[in-house]
Amino acid sequence: MSEPLMRRLAARGERLTVGALPWVAPVYRAMPQVAEVIEFPFAHGGLQFKARRALAQQLTGRFDVAYVLPNSLKSALLPFLAGIPKRVGYLGEARVGLLTHRLKNPPKGQRPPMVAFYSALSGEAGIEADRPRLQVDAAQCASVLRELGLARGGYYVFVPGAEYGPAKRWPARRFAELAQQLDAPVLLLGSGKEAALGAEIVSLATGADCRNLAGTTSLTEAFGLIAAARRVVTNDTGLMHVAAALDVPQVAIFGSSSPLHTPPLSERARVLWLKADPAYQPPLDCAPCFQRECPLGHLRCLHDISAARVRQALHAAA
Repeated sequence: MSEPLMRRLAARGERLTVGALPWVAPVYRAMPQVAEVIEFPFAHGGLQFKARRALAQQLTGRFDVAYVLPNSLKSALLPFLAGIPKRVGYLGEARVGLLTHRLKNPPKGQRPPMVAFYSALSGEAGIEADRPRLQVDAAQCASVLRELGLARGGYYVFVPGAEYGPAKRWPARRFAELAQQLDAPVLLLGSGKEAALGAEIVSLATGADCRNLAGTTSLTEAFGLIAAARRVVTNDTGLMHVAAALDVPQVAIFGSSSPLHTPPLSERARVLWLKADPAYQPPLDCAPCFQRECPLGHLRCLHDISAARVRQALHAAA
């Protein structure tokens, strides 16, 4: 969701170096406008002040401007310790002294879509028209297809996981039903945390050519498999945005979250969200709840989306 910001900054002549954790670094390597990616050695959670100070010493004097995208205190600490003269970011978590150029955080419930939220850091107008774009190296894509014995456009990709929680996951049995209704192999992508979910879908998809690759591919390989897929089916998760940025036809399924906030920004994407369906009765007054698990215990927002409905939307995506 930050790629349009990168494109804007590069277009006005800024040379871009992105600091990112290892799990997200491949995303920025798929952005041609990014000249360098520095992988942060930080573990998840905690301030890790000594590690940040050590890295800051290595970066001192290298940069004129830092755009701090996350709202956390620790994300603003590194450019401050590195003495970067101009540090741009949103107010939050007592960061007033760490940032030199501060944007006000929109009130809760009024935050714009994430692309516009990040692009506003550029200080330019017209940010609402931006949409993310990624590029996959053709040779890397061909390599992973050869390794798996696949042809471009000869398979579907499903992304059945969502790290945030089960209230964002279309049920495994629905994914299995859909796999049984398609006319080509299905690849299940995700992290190692979704390996068991992928195995469950494979066991339920009797008779379908359904392959569980969750936890077996790098993020770069996953990008290549998505780029070459015939169609993609995802929950509201990171790879949904990758498919949109690669302009691959997809169906994005929303439950507890809202496509008004984090939609797949592609004309080739179809969104299924029962909250916005006037024909669905009774109305889902509980959605979007933004909870990790359904607080009412029924998860109607996802269970009531049939495989047939997703298949229909999938064939309409082009």
